[in-house]
Amino acid sequence: MSDLVARTGRHQQRYEDGYRLLAGCIPFKYRNIGQNCGEASEKKVEVLMINSTSGPGLLFPKGGWETDETAEAAAIREAMEEAGVRGDLVHFLGYYAFKSKTVQEECSPEGLCKAAMYALHVNEVLESWPEKNLRERSWLTIPEAIESCRHVWMRDALEKGFLEWHRDGMVYTIPRKEYC
Repeated sequence: MSDLVARTGRHQQRYEDGYRLLAGCIPFKYRNIGQNCGEASEKKVEVLMINSTSGPGLLFPKGGWETDETAEAAAIREAMEEAGVRGDLVHFLGYYAFKSKTVQEECSPEGLCKAAMYALHVNEVLESWPEKNLRERSWLTIPEAIESCRHVWMRDALEKGFLEWHRDGMVYTIPRKEYC
């Protein structure tokens, strides 16, 4: 149960060249479309977004990358804390720099941030998670997510990172099953 508690504070926060370092992910899953026995089925990619606690629009889970963890561990932790999902990191999407409108601090006086973003294939959706009372989850198609994304840098991570890696598009055809 100890892993269902959110970390707080910034005493272990990483900084590099005036940037506060963050880690996050684009959680995704495949939803089956048309599963008739003996016919080919398709799987549609959906991504998970969460509401912002400070205004309109949706976000991908992200947060501080701390000195006692890797970027990968931080991304997995943030997915569990903010979105209540667990899964496997399957691809590094890149680093995305942006300026925080709310966080200017001694180590990053300009509010500069750089986020390491990953694709996280979701294999568990938790009923209870640390920020459940603050967050609502939404599974969206890629076009819906692009439209709903609150921050330009997150939209870039989706369009230039996730979609370029997931080049096949948003729908996959699965060969028909011989046995049902």
